Amino acid sequence: MALALDELLTQSAALHKHLCPRQVLGVRMGLQGGALLGLSVPQSAKRLLTIVETDGCFADGVSAATNCWVGRRTLRVEDLGKVAATFVDTQTGRALRVWPRHAVRERAQAYAPEADNRWQGQLLGYQRMPVEALLTWCEVRLRADVALIVSRPGLRAACDHCGEEILNGREIRRDDQVLCGTCADRGYYELCYSASSLTSVRSHDPSTVKAPRSSIQR
Repeated sequence: MALALDELLTQSAALHKHLCPRQVLGVRMGLQGGALLGLSVPQSAKRLLTIVETDGCFADGVSAATNCWVGRRTLRVEDLGKVAATFVDTQTGRALRVWPRHAVRERAQAYAPEADNRWQGQLLGYQRMPVEALLTWCEVRLRADVALIVSRPGLRAACDHCGEEILNGREIRRDDQVLCGTCADRGYYELCYSASSLTSVRSHDPSTVKAPRSSIQR
């Protein structure tokens, strides 16, 4: 059942114990994404897939409006550092990207003349602006098939190199081997100890391996 803007903002604010302008943008973009695709939001099923281009308060606003969450496998984060989102109808494959109009921060002030400062002007103005003045959008084509992005829950495989389990069809097959993304050089970290220290990958005792202080390359 569709919820009013105020109700959705309350839900988003509850996640942070406050309401900020980016949450308002996220909620309004989520509502617009659903409207453009002709889908009712917040959704009760999992037809709508949302790809947000930054994390933080904005992403939670989008989730409150759409009911797309990482835990429901209906939200993806492609961190490009942009307040933008692409909304995908997984049944039709249609995808629409939505983002704020240029100079929207300045324009918001005109819709909140009582605001004490720019931040409050954005907070109130984003709620009041007509959607055409606040947001812009266009149809896009995903570079990967939506079925590959969503994948299939319940699938399991084991990496032939490290032995770790791989879920949801995310394994990579190379030269008759099944590899996880990390062992196929697509991971986000590097081990701080040599793989040769794991004399028996599938049966080694983790307590015998010195834990790395940090495995993320910064």
